[in-house]
Amino acid sequence: MRTDNVIEVKGALILGAGMAGLFTALKLAPFPSVVLAGQRPGVSGSSAWAQGGIAAAMGEGDSWQAHAADTIAAGAGTCDADVAAFVAHEAPARIEDLIRYGAPFDRNADGSLALGREAAHGANRIVHVRGDCAGKEITRTLAHRALATEGITLLEGFHAIELAMEDGRVTGLFARYGLGTEARLVLFRAPAVIFATGGLGALYAVTTNPLESRGEGLGMAARAGAIIADPEFVQFHPTAIAVGRDPAPLATEALRGEGSMLIDETGHRFMPAIHEDAELAPRDVVARALHRQIAAGHRTFLDCRAAIGANFADRFPTVYAACREAGIDPATQPIPVAPAAHYHMGGIASDARGRTSLEGLWVVGECASTGLHGANRLASNSLLEGLVFGARVAEDVKASVTPRKGSGTPPAPDRFAAPAPPQVLRDAMTKLVGLERNEAGMAEALETICAVERAGGGEPALLNMTAAAKLVTAAALVRRESRGGHFRTDYPQTDANGTRSFLTLADAEKIAASNGRTASAGACNA
Repeated sequence: MRTDNVIEVKGALILGAGMAGLFTALKLAPFPSVVLAGQRPGVSGSSAWAQGGIAAAMGEGDSWQAHAADTIAAGAGTCDADVAAFVAHEAPARIEDLIRYGAPFDRNADGSLALGREAAHGANRIVHVRGDCAGKEITRTLAHRALATEGITLLEGFHAIELAMEDGRVTGLFARYGLGTEARLVLFRAPAVIFATGGLGALYAVTTNPLESRGEGLGMAARAGAIIADPEFVQFHPTAIAVGRDPAPLATEALRGEGSMLIDETGHRFMPAIHEDAELAPRDVVARALHRQIAAGHRTFLDCRAAIGANFADRFPTVYAACREAGIDPATQPIPVAPAAHYHMGGIASDARGRTSLEGLWVVGECASTGLHGANRLASNSLLEGLVFGARVAEDVKASVTPRKGSGTPPAPDRFAAPAPPQVLRDAMTKLVGLERNEAGMAEALETICAVERAGGGEPALLNMTAAAKLVTAAALVRRESRGGHFRTDYPQTDANGTRSFLTLADAEKIAASNGRTASAGACNA
């Protein structure tokens, strides 16, 4: 691949300037790092949109052991118990890090942290910022801190498209800059590459994720040969605000934690008949319940009138603003809601230090699959995972990588928008690889993915997206059971012994090629 510029990075090259990437850079400092961001650091990516908080056992009577147990219970049998234990154990220390960095957590009148509860947690252990602004405020705080920290260089306006490999080792990445036909390519070479690229929710037509969350980090790593873990497990948030926006605004789970109820158009509350925890059941249960209500012809709403009422604007300003934009007053009217693709439990397989199967590549945050979330992420464990593994990756890189002399000056890129996933791909993922799946539907989805890939003419960004979609679909096709975020109408039972999935893109290609519909149309690379 031809390059117009080569930049030698002295230390770590971090791809992604959300909470995971920025926290990792701060933990590395003064070890040098360059953080690449497609847009302005601190405002882009899913973490800046996160309304929920961060889980940590910091309340009286709570314990990290209880937090780990809740994580494992929600994970539907495929959590790595050791990972759940050390993440829960290290959680309070990471909250203290954020406090030192200046995160403005909500507090009680006595100055103690205000701790909330969300679905499937057995105690109040969620720290928030202004009710529903944790992601935005904490990410902005970390960005400001990073800008003022020696050793951290933040670069925006680059779109990474491919890993650079030498002798089987990751040695950097290729990134585009510039607009349209004037776009150019730069090679960033580094002794350590850290992916903090987020998830893949925008591969679905209905999502709460920003459109840059399209699985490109996972796709880049997979195209380079990395092992991918648990890609079939996609979590759908039950309460996206159903007002026709793309992406869909979110009604945070904290609203249900405060007592808000799910009702249909008649005012009937349906969750108590479905699960003993009603609205606070695990997310996969609640999301499928809404999906089935909608499929049966009902409209579904989140009723916050009694639980929140007149205090809505003050307590949950983000949700309130989204509702008012759509002409809804959530203090006096139920909010129309529907499930939407929200979080990817799968990702690039990593060990307890964030190392991948590719030498020279570490991963942190949603693009990683650490074993923490199992088949169904426990609420508010996502930002926490990025923090815990950000600290661990930083320690491992500092202990194992020697900074070298940097050289070259990055070009000053024009801002540009990377290509969005094709709508035909997004529609296929939502319809055929969504909340409820079956063999025929996923066979059709693989045919569509391969057709989109062939039509793309080798465009790297599109190849990254289709690789991610193919891995999700192929892994879902071979998992002939239902578990957590993966539900098959043709295999509704759950196997007695849950196991994780590990596969490469080559494995997914074989699954696609052996699949009846896709084989008849020709394999993806034909």
